[in-house]
Parts: sequence; structure tokens; C-alpha cells
Amino acid sequence: MNIVVGISGGIAAYKSPHLVRLLRDAGHSVQCVATTHALEFVTRTTLETVSGRRLYCDLFDPANDHSTEHISLKDWCDAVIVAPATANIIGKMANGIADDALSTLLLAVGGKPIFVCPAMNSEMWRNTAVQRNIETLRRQGVVMIGPDDGHLACGTNGVGRMSQPEAIVAAFNAATAEAKFLAGKWVLVTAGPTYERIDPVRFIGNYSSGKMGVALAEALAEAGATVELVAGPMQARCHAERVNVHNVESAQEMYDAATQLFPQCDAAILAAAVADYRPDHCADTKIKRQDKDEMTLRLVRNPDILATLGSHKRDDQTLIGFALETNDEERHAKDKLERKNLDYIVLNSLRDKGAGFGVDTNKVTILRRDGEIHSLPLMDKHEVARQIVAYCFPTLQP
Repeated sequence: MNIVVGISGGIAAYKSPHLVRLLRDAGHSVQCVATTHALEFVTRTTLETVSGRRLYCDLFDPANDHSTEHISLKDWCDAVIVAPATANIIGKMANGIADDALSTLLLAVGGKPIFVCPAMNSEMWRNTAVQRNIETLRRQGVVMIGPDDGHLACGTNGVGRMSQPEAIVAAFNAATAEAKFLAGKWVLVTAGPTYERIDPVRFIGNYSSGKMGVALAEALAEAGATVELVAGPMQARCHAERVNVHNVESAQEMYDAATQLFPQCDAAILAAAVADYRPDHCADTKIKRQDKDEMTLRLVRNPDILATLGSHKRDDQTLIGFALETNDEERHAKDKLERKNLDYIVLNSLRDKGAGFGVDTNKVTILRRDGEIHSLPLMDKHEVARQIVAYCFPTLQP
């Protein structure tokens, strides 16, 4: 493939030559396009040496091969990898700004696969504007690789570190492989919380954002699967191709959708945070404040979606559950795996910083039915999802 590697002005640019070398070792042709600030961290000579091609970094350089170099490169390339991608270049991409060689190329290259490898300080990564720009790019089909959690150039530890070049190449290869290893497979995914109504304006719920379930649906689609996403009420949205979204609200509605879809699927990943109980009665009108200091709410048990699917699972189906624990994590996860007839269970703990509800990262341990345990470090939920898909679906490969 012909690949453009875009390099913006962050300290992680020191990793870019290694990325270029790995891509060339894999048989790809690579053209580097850098911002002027990127050249404060890595030299023109280095990039031209490892790529074997003249660096493009100035729109108006008379030495450019073409008067509109960004258009010629758009026609030449099969894909673009931006590594590192600073908050600045991400903002330009999301808002259609083209004021230098790299941002102009990115604006012109529509229709080609684009991979973005963010690299910035943790506070910058968590900034509302940056996250809004990230979501905009994801809706446009841009694939995010990373960022990882670790030591940052500013001297702190946190999320924002650019993924290692080896991980970037692996993710790129998985996403662009001509033969998607899950092509032709159907996978059910549940995501988000459920809301159990008390009256027309109140409900029992939880803090699940649905981000992990959406990331799994997108990772499965990247691998070629058709996904049936049963989504509870949540802010996270999935815009990937080959993902059919079924919106539900209550645990009963999620149960009905999941049990109806599962027989036609090759696998299921149940990542939703389903309420175990619901009010035995939903009032027709808003319950008014009373003079009494207490109010009793009677709860009844919701159907167990995971156990039901486990009891009906065929030998040719793969079933994966999630376990969010606060104590004796591994023991509880193993017990859940056995009781509900699962093939894998993905365990995460609320005691792990950066894992759990409402955040963009997760730290998980995957337990397999035969006793094997696979632990992953803290990383972006989309990368966690790719790792889960790669580990849990070898038997579904054609």
C-alpha cells in the first residue's frame, strides 16, 4: 500500500521514524508529511532517510514535485496515518481547517482510510473541545489508535501517550486487511445502562455511559462482522457501517431484543450494565412528595439476559460476559463464568483508576473458560475493544 504518515508538532514525533521503518519493512511505500513544528522534534534528514522519499512540509516550496502536492499525494496514497496527532491537528481535521501542508492534505484526502494516533497531556486529552473533535472524527469514519496510559513528557503519568509504533502497525493491518477475519459473521452486542421506571419522570438506573459497548461494536465491524447492537439509553453513539442499532430502555426490553437476535448470531458480547431489579409497579402519574419521612419502593427481579443466553448457547456460538467488581474480583468473575456458561468473561474493577463508568479508558482482565487469564494495561476503550476482539474470536476465523 501507499501510505502517508502525517507528523504534527509533539514530542512523540521521535517515534515516527520507527513507525515509518516498520511500515516499510511490511512492504508499504511511505511518504512523510510534516508540520513545521514537527521538525522541532524530528529532522527532515531522518524522515527522508527512513522513508526513502522527499519530505513534504511546505505548501509553496518551489522544490515540490507538483504545484498542488496535496492533491497529487491524495491521488497517490491508499491510507493516511497521523502519528503523532496533537490536539491542534485534531481540531483542524474536525473543523475543516487547512492552513499548512498536512492539514490541507487531510482535508483533500476524503474517501481514503485515515488513522489518527493522539498524543498530548492528559488534561488536554480530557478537554471537552478535544473530546468533541474526537467524536466528530469518529462519526466521519476516522479510526483512532490510542492514546495509551503511561509516563508523559511533562513529567506526569496519565492518558495521552501515543501508542507504540508496533501497536499502531498492528491496528492498521487489522483494519485494512483485505480478508477481514470476522467477515460473514454476526455478533450481538449489548451496551449502556437500563432505566427501570418508577413513574413517568423517575427511574432506577446506573452510571454506564455505553462507551465500552460502542467501542466493541466498532471493533467488531472493523474486523468485518455484522453487529446487532442493543443499546440502552446512553450518550455514546455508534456510526460504524455494518452495525444495526436497536434502542431499548428497560432490562425487559433488552432481554426481549437479545433473546430474539441471539439465535441468528455467531457470538454475543454482553457489555451492558443491566439493572438486576425493577419496581414492581410503575405509577401512571408523577408520585408526589408526601408528609411521611420515608417511602417504600418494592423491587422485583429482572430476567437474567446473560444466563438465559448461556443456557441456550449452541456449541458453534461464542458468549462473552462482563463483570464489574469492587472486591474479590477474580473469584466473582470465575464464578459468573461457570454459572452462566460463558466462553470468556471480561473483568474490570472500580478500584482501578481510569477504569469503570463514564471514562474513556479501561483496564481489563480476560478470563477464558479453560482457565487462561489475559491481562491488559490501562488504555483507550477503543484499543481495549480491539484487543478483546482479537483475543476472544480465534474460533470464528474462517
